Amino acid sequence: FPFRLFPLREHGMNWRARPLTCQEIQAFRKSKEVMDRFIRAYELMLGFYGISLVSKETGELKRAENWRERFENLNRFSHNNLRITRILKCLGEMGYEDFQVHLVKFFLTETLVEETLPNVKRSALDYFLFTVRSKEKRRELVHYAWQHFKPQSSFVWGPRDKLLKYR
Repeated sequence: FPFRLFPLREHGMNWRARPLTCQEIQAFRKSKEVMDRFIRAYELMLGFYGISLVSKETGELKRAENWRERFENLNRFSHNNLRITRILKCLGEMGYEDFQVHLVKFFLTETLVEETLPNVKRSALDYFLFTVRSKEKRRELVHYAWQHFKPQSSFVWGPRDKLLKYR
């Protein structure tokens, strides 16, 4: 069987790669070697996207030195958005939910605040946001997106009345 760098419990674009089972996920999560490899693969992909992992403990991120060139690639080729969604889902499966939050917030900041990734904005809002497993963290991110979305009146990813009352 072909293997995936970021395996999930669902089928992806490669029809020959079989989905993971819950037992396999638990076995992966118990293996220090597998989890170390997983983080190395995550760092490799982040580097490809122009992002650096600041902390392996928290998942904090920053722009890499080559971010301008790599962001150009991200803006030009939308297939990267599918891969990012897959990586986000896999982070959740592997128990790296805090890493999910940092990666989604990174993309929300770059698309809505810095406006460096206009062609990633739709995926960040439609898909990336909703991969975050923690309902509380997801709400925080939706609120963050709403605060920075222009025009705010066109924000459709959360109910306006709840967003206004949030915190």
